[in-house]
Amino acid sequence: MKIVIDNKDGNVWDVSDIVKNLRYNTARIGKASSLEFTLVDSGIYQDKKFKYQNGDIVQFTDGTNKVFMGYIFKFEMSLNGEAKITAYDQLRYLNASHTYVLNQVTATQVVQRIAKDFNLKTGKLVDTKYKIPNFLQDDQTLFDMICSALDSTLIKSGTNFVLYDDFGQLTLQNVSAMTYGFVIGEGSLMTNFNYSKSIDEDTYNQIVLYKDNEKSGKRETFIVKDSGRIKKWGLLQLYQSVDEDMNKAQINDLLTRLITAKNRETRKMRIDAIGDLRLRAGMYVNIQIQRFGINKLFLVDECTHSVEGTSHTMTLDLRMV
Repeated sequence: MKIVIDNKDGNVWDVSDIVKNLRYNTARIGKASSLEFTLVDSGIYQDKKFKYQNGDIVQFTDGTNKVFMGYIFKFEMSLNGEAKITAYDQLRYLNASHTYVLNQVTATQVVQRIAKDFNLKTGKLVDTKYKIPNFLQDDQTLFDMICSALDSTLIKSGTNFVLYDDFGQLTLQNVSAMTYGFVIGEGSLMTNFNYSKSIDEDTYNQIVLYKDNEKSGKRETFIVKDSGRIKKWGLLQLYQSVDEDMNKAQINDLLTRLITAKNRETRKMRIDAIGDLRLRAGMYVNIQIQRFGINKLFLVDECTHSVEGTSHTMTLDLRMV
């Protein structure tokens, strides 16, 4: 494990030997990756020129893999000579707000436009293909804009994409191309798990779409529902507007896609396991727990690695696909 701090003034410091309590977190949606660690500062043999400040570059590698590259956003010092440092990757800059009015753009083009306007470095950005007819975002965070574009793409095409920072480059990838190569389960990395099924998050058995007809001055509504699940779960309604230019066939297609995506229980799992830095949020991972009949792919929503001394563990928040 190697941690390097670059002061951007020609001084680059390998602080691996004075780092403890490292925590590395990745999330699939709407949050930058973070690296938190404690420096045992003020050592008797420490170079007097050594320093760290907000904006400095932090790189984390494990000898084989480039794990994290980001920037110091916060540090805390204490009398005992220890300093806690928090760094985020480029996605942290997507917390900025802006306004965009674009037409016939793909989610890929939205990412490219934002990256250009906000001086962010990009790597591989796959073509999401679906063109969003009207992309109107007024005073929204860049993160929310990109998530909106990816959500529209998922609903329309059924294809799920994930945006992440790959060691200093914004990367957009189809999640189907991101599969962890090992099984996690009984006898394989896992140390504990918690499994849940819920209708409390993003579950809807009735979808109502509406648009305002400017010519008639009336609001038109379009509905699809699952009466069986309404009887079982109660009425869980999603009510949202659609573009006034959409025709009836397009709206019915959207209704079908929404009810297919939303009319189900949300199944989640949390896994505690021996750590492997190759695993991050946005990947598929095969979970096998024979005694409960679980042998399925889960999508990693959030992944937290913790390193203390020679101990490396990870916690995975998973969503069944």
